[in-house]
Amino acid sequence: MFETLFCYPRVLARHRAGPAAEERERFLAHHVQVGAAPDSLLRLASELLLVAQRIDVRGPTVITPGEIEAAADGWVRHQRRHHRVRDPKFCRQRFVQVAIDWLRFLDRLQATQEQPGADADLVDEFANYMRLERGLSSRTIHNRCWHVQAFLDWLREQGHSIAEVSLGQVDAFLAMRGAQGWCRVSIATAASALRSFFVRMAVHGRCADGFASGIEGPRLFKHESLPVGPQWKDVQRLVASADTDSPQDIRDRAILLLLAVYGLRCGEVVALSLEDVRWEQEILHVTRSKQRCKQDYPLTTDVGNAVLRYLQQVRQRSASRALFLTIRAPVRPLAPSSLHHLVATRMRALGIRCPRHGPHALRHACATHLVAEGLSLKQIGDHLGHRSPEATRTYAKVDLVGLRQVADFDLGALL
Repeated sequence: MFETLFCYPRVLARHRAGPAAEERERFLAHHVQVGAAPDSLLRLASELLLVAQRIDVRGPTVITPGEIEAAADGWVRHQRRHHRVRDPKFCRQRFVQVAIDWLRFLDRLQATQEQPGADADLVDEFANYMRLERGLSSRTIHNRCWHVQAFLDWLREQGHSIAEVSLGQVDAFLAMRGAQGWCRVSIATAASALRSFFVRMAVHGRCADGFASGIEGPRLFKHESLPVGPQWKDVQRLVASADTDSPQDIRDRAILLLLAVYGLRCGEVVALSLEDVRWEQEILHVTRSKQRCKQDYPLTTDVGNAVLRYLQQVRQRSASRALFLTIRAPVRPLAPSSLHHLVATRMRALGIRCPRHGPHALRHACATHLVAEGLSLKQIGDHLGHRSPEATRTYAKVDLVGLRQVADFDLGALL
């Protein structure tokens, strides 16, 4: 491994003769397999040699995080004495991170016990109830548990326990969220999660039977807001902006088309695998995260050509079967947050005015465009993967053509 990285004999000899040479080579080979760039490998090899000179990994004992911190402090002091370091904080962080990654790879890092949050057993029990008895999706379970754990942690910081909780404390917690800048919908979501939690608590006799019904969030009105997607002409501009020969633009254009044409959620896009594009049948196989089911779409020509170009020209070889990967090393599947940055950055750069800049805005734009094209709400709901017509009904408010036809209807004969 060292021979492929270093061409100067003295540098090569220094890395070969350094401590734990075999272990360092194995770690470097692992990074080659995950697609690390040559420059990254050179920096990593140099940092690994420094770590190996300060931390002895030849013995059978595991290395504690405290030993890593002490070694990093000693190395920074040595560099300061010789005036070789400009940014000691960054150098120390880099030393610690490389040491942790390497020792974890060698299975020589002492496992740290994560400190559970307040009443973690209650949160785990609540999660099991939602998963086994309610059959809720993993995303819903995660979100509700997050709100409940945040409340329990806040309660502990106030010096109280769950056994003595009161409705006034729940109201104070929700008011605190409002003071932090949370919108009414977010606060209402937190209140809903707490109601569900305390309903479960009441079943086991851990709080009063009517406690959950006393939790009130902000009042929300059904269909009170219009869809917040951009106009379709702006969506076309957005897709056209990525029509270049840049590797990132080639990948991003395929993603933008999937979001706009099929109205997919960002989690559904990142969950696509190579097998989900069935070229012979010209079908796109989508795993619906909320419904926990599969849905097949006809693969349109534009989307198919964009995905094919990405696969042929951009996507790097990887053990991962995910369709979309990062452009730069280390090569790994995209995260949902990456798609939000991708869409929001491009929309702001084009000056697209929209209440929200993100992948879900394109889902709204897709639905609004389908309404304008004359499709029924049932067809739109099927296209978006809605479980209930209620989720699609909000788009009826943007059918201005249909509303004008109603307004122009002559009621003279009936009056």
